[in-house]
Amino acid sequence: MTTANEFVERVLARLPDSVPDREQIGLELSSHIAERVARGTLLEDVLRDLGDPTALAESYLSAVPLVSAPSLHRAVAKLVDLAIVLAAVALLATLAAALLPRRLEGGIVLGALFTAILAFSAGTVFAELRFGQTPGKRIFGLRVVRESGAPIGLGQAIVRQLPLVFSVFFVDAFFIFFTEKKQRAFEMLSKSRVVKV
Repeated sequence: MTTANEFVERVLARLPDSVPDREQIGLELSSHIAERVARGTLLEDVLRDLGDPTALAESYLSAVPLVSAPSLHRAVAKLVDLAIVLAAVALLATLAAALLPRRLEGGIVLGALFTAILAFSAGTVFAELRFGQTPGKRIFGLRVVRESGAPIGLGQAIVRQLPLVFSVFFVDAFFIFFTEKKQRAFEMLSKSRVVKV
């Protein structure tokens, strides 16, 4: 059986850290549950009436307006992320070139390119899933969220990176200029967006 604290924690876990009054929401929800239990309602009934923690969190998020991230900030944030990955891979490739025989230079270059693409894609998926933002997005105060404002899931994080894998990134990014919420095509497909925090 779920306790009141566990229920509240599940709701709060579905709210991004950037939500104003996040702690206040938790306190009010705990207080509401305690009041109903004190009036004689069974905890199970109170939690059932409150519904699914995800749906409840999304109802709180609906009161928080989402502001689409400026296109220029998004582009520069992506370049910052790319620069970080390229610097790390270049350092590793330089070390490999210094330690390995000269005849392997071509393999080192190919390996570095493959590693850069993989690290950029996988790193972006991990950062957006775990933190809601990459280092570049953090610098510019941007966050990746579901259309409701809730944190994205693994499937959404992966779908967002497919344009890079399929080499259609520029076509995908072009949609930003023609959509109301400034979303890329694969953001619309994954029901996610980038917003200002």
